[in-house]
Amino acid sequence: MRGIKSKSTVTDGTVNAYQQALRLLTGRDYTVAAMTGKLRLRGCDEADIVLAIERLQQERFLDDRRYAQRFIESARGSGRYVGYRLRQELRRRGLPVELLDELPGETGSEEDETTLARRITARRYPAFDPATAGERERRRVAAFMQRRGFTATVIRSVLRHRGEEEYHDW
Repeated sequence: MRGIKSKSTVTDGTVNAYQQALRLLTGRDYTVAAMTGKLRLRGCDEADIVLAIERLQQERFLDDRRYAQRFIESARGSGRYVGYRLRQELRRRGLPVELLDELPGETGSEEDETTLARRITARRYPAFDPATAGERERRRVAAFMQRRGFTATVIRSVLRHRGEEEYHDW
């Protein structure tokens, strides 16, 4: 039982909670909040959960910062979430606001987002051409990008007609 200072606090329940958490972590990463919820659902005592979580953090098996960095990398790479929508999803997964404020490169530059938005739009709507698209199709594409979390500036940039300086109200 390395990592736990006082042997008087170790119980069978603590060992059980720790072992269950390790089994869960073999499949994927979890946030502290998600792991706590999983262990509660499995019937572990609150005190045992706290001790197991502390040990997992000491041993670096459970790390919210690492989880957030991996999630951001994955979400941005696939284009699933960007910008405010990415931040919202991280909060939904139980990450503390303080941690989100510390994370560098959460949103990336606007140029990177525009490139990402163009790539995602081309993948989702391969026949979409901003120069020939009708109003309905433009709105559909704009709504798609908005749900992903892209800013209005980025969306306008993607919907801008080719060769035109600026696209007017869509």
